[in-house]
Amino acid sequence: MQTDHLSATFSALADPTRRAILARLATGDASVTELAEPFDISLPAVSKHLKVLENAGLIARSREAQWRPCRLQPAAFDDVSAWIERHRQMWEARLERLDQVLRELQSKEKKRAASPHVRKSRST
Repeated sequence: MQTDHLSATFSALADPTRRAILARLATGDASVTELAEPFDISLPAVSKHLKVLENAGLIARSREAQWRPCRLQPAAFDDVSAWIERHRQMWEARLERLDQVLRELQSKEKKRAASPHVRKSRST
């Protein structure tokens, strides 16, 4: 089953180990061994994480003689950033509308409470 690029990216970002790998790569290229150092997992496990990141387009791997560096692909985050921004704007607009409705209701309630013609209910 093929998934869209955004889903693959979010899926890759869902794992804390992969996010830590991306944070490390944000400081510069690194080998698989260098990336594996802070984790208590095997090199094959790190390689699997790297494959997920590579399939999502978040990193690229190359070969330079015996060194196989991994590097961050910052442009891959553009779709995620755009998606988040669209949803942030939508929710801000919705919350602003809700805030306006609440202010209107509070204003009406204050006017009604201050009105001398408010009937008090009788207790019998």
